[in-house]
Amino acid sequence: MQLQSTIISTSILLEFLSLSAGSAFSDGDWVTLLEQDKKGEWNEVGKANWEMKDGVLVADKLDGNGYAYLVSKSTYKDFQVYAEFWVDDDANSGIFIRCEKPEAIDGRSCYEFNVFDKRPDPSCGTGAIVDTAKVDPMPKAGGKWNTYEITAQGSHLVAVLNGQRTTECRIPNTQLLVRSRYSTAQAL
Repeated sequence: MQLQSTIISTSILLEFLSLSAGSAFSDGDWVTLLEQDKKGEWNEVGKANWEMKDGVLVADKLDGNGYAYLVSKSTYKDFQVYAEFWVDDDANSGIFIRCEKPEAIDGRSCYEFNVFDKRPDPSCGTGAIVDTAKVDPMPKAGGKWNTYEITAQGSHLVAVLNGQRTTECRIPNTQLLVRSRYSTAQAL
């Protein structure tokens, strides 16, 4: 079934993760979102001390309350994201995609591919798509380097953490229309 491209367009959002590589595959070509010597083209939502250090994008302090996000300036329709990241054991982070309002990121207006080892409900913790597709068992990401491969093809979403498929789902067209998405990532 054909969906309107504005409904499934996405930009990529990063939340307080230490990233060493980030790229997206869309329309047959890989797009580098993050290079070893520069953080690339992102809009900032919230304030954090984002900086490149030894080839890694890091942020460990927020300026003010709430969260800080990096949102890709480009939008993507069907895509794959490959990200290498490191978080500490207490991190509550993730990669958000298909956000309705890229300037106001939250779990109700985006699909969040979660990185949260200590989430009280582990079925929506690390490896899950929060409130959309559960994970069982929940893998742990804290204290080590990890890879996330995220695929969004129409209504089909797939999460692969460290080479293991953790969850996948198909979003009913009615929910996809109601919850159109851009994409993002968050810093804590």
